Amino acid sequence: MHTKIYFTIHYLALQRYDITFKIKKYNHYLCEKFQKMELSPELKEFIRTHANDDTDKLLLSPHRYPGIDIPFAVDQILSRRQVREKLPDWYANGEIIYPSRLSTEQCSSELTGRYKQSLLKGTSCCDLTGGLGVDSSFFAEKAERMTYIERFPAYCEAARHNFRALGINHIEIISADMREIADKLQADTFYIDPARRADCNKRVFALTDCEPDIIQLKPILLEHAQRLIIKISPMADLEETLRLLPETREIHVVAVRNECKELLFILEGDTSCTDFQAVNIQAVNLNEQRNDRQQLNFTLAEEKEAPLQIASNVGSYLYEPHAAILKSGAFKTTALRHSVEKLHRHSHLYTSDTLHPEFPGRQFIVEEVMPFSGKLLKQIVKQIPHANITTRNFPLTVAEIRKRSHIKEGGDIYLFATTLADEQKVIIKTRKTVPTAGQATTHTAGSPCSCGSPENGEGQ
Repeated sequence: MHTKIYFTIHYLALQRYDITFKIKKYNHYLCEKFQKMELSPELKEFIRTHANDDTDKLLLSPHRYPGIDIPFAVDQILSRRQVREKLPDWYANGEIIYPSRLSTEQCSSELTGRYKQSLLKGTSCCDLTGGLGVDSSFFAEKAERMTYIERFPAYCEAARHNFRALGINHIEIISADMREIADKLQADTFYIDPARRADCNKRVFALTDCEPDIIQLKPILLEHAQRLIIKISPMADLEETLRLLPETREIHVVAVRNECKELLFILEGDTSCTDFQAVNIQAVNLNEQRNDRQQLNFTLAEEKEAPLQIASNVGSYLYEPHAAILKSGAFKTTALRHSVEKLHRHSHLYTSDTLHPEFPGRQFIVEEVMPFSGKLLKQIVKQIPHANITTRNFPLTVAEIRKRSHIKEGGDIYLFATTLADEQKVIIKTRKTVPTAGQATTHTAGSPCSCGSPENGEGQ
């Protein structure tokens, strides 16, 4: 038994060592690449020509492309695919070099990068975990003095190259582990995005599992800055994180195209907040147009004190809040602000007999409310062969409904499988309302508001 435990521990230790060694080896490899090579015209043409090719086949036939570093080129092709949607300006710039695919997977989008510009305080900013450099590039548009810090030298070389390619010339780049120089840094705003992967490359969500340890570092950082912005996994629990970060002044729950992407905790070090219920929470859904956002500001105290407005029946219109509201938990506040009613305490769908086009989320016209039964699932495909399906507070998943009903994905019909106030299970047949012109809508706590990522659903 002891021998088995010993070998298990030894194996895990070797695994951790192997991963660390590979990371160091890859960073050394990349450093050599950046020192020896710019993106030559031939390499850029290769990347452009083979942008949509099967990269496995490219890796298996390097002899067909003499003079081209195929592994490096493939890394660039795959990285560019990852940023095509979230960083369109970077994707369009053929001079950008991507130091790793992990960096492009974890980086911010242009929409969230621009949003975070508004959170800066003062005229200087220091990005403590620089990574690919996306956040630094956007902060630099607002900050007079910008510092990028990164512990991996290869990332620093890539950032130096990329900032030049983007025409940004006032970012100071420091190749160091911020934990070792934290007491020497000074800026009006510190920004940190702790790594959310464990040594075994497994994703972690709790703040205490991330690296560097922000709980340990925040006293020093708050001594040297007016404001500390911490980017946290969207899977983290808001109230639990608040208990760990009592210096929090604001929380920004940021969704992009109805998918929750970032939790941003804004800390200031003058005093600790003893009343978490009073912290301002901003739930924001960003869309393609720079000024097109749906935003709801509230406090936990306001949500706690708001009356629960439950509908006695499904009205003419159905509403689904956007993903940031669903994450933030502003369920009763949303109903109160918009004069709509919830279908059930736990369903998080709303209804009304008159349309509220300013509602912060998707809006639908109700065509039919069908009591749920096994017989309905067998017969519904005859009338509705294609539909977008969402479940809210319902015993079956979307996959199970599709399997049993044979309804195919797509079309302009939206089915909501949910539970009503009297615990009746129903399927609500709807169609989207005509969208209104995109406008920026921001509302603060205590005023009428015009502001989902489905619990288990699809279709936007």
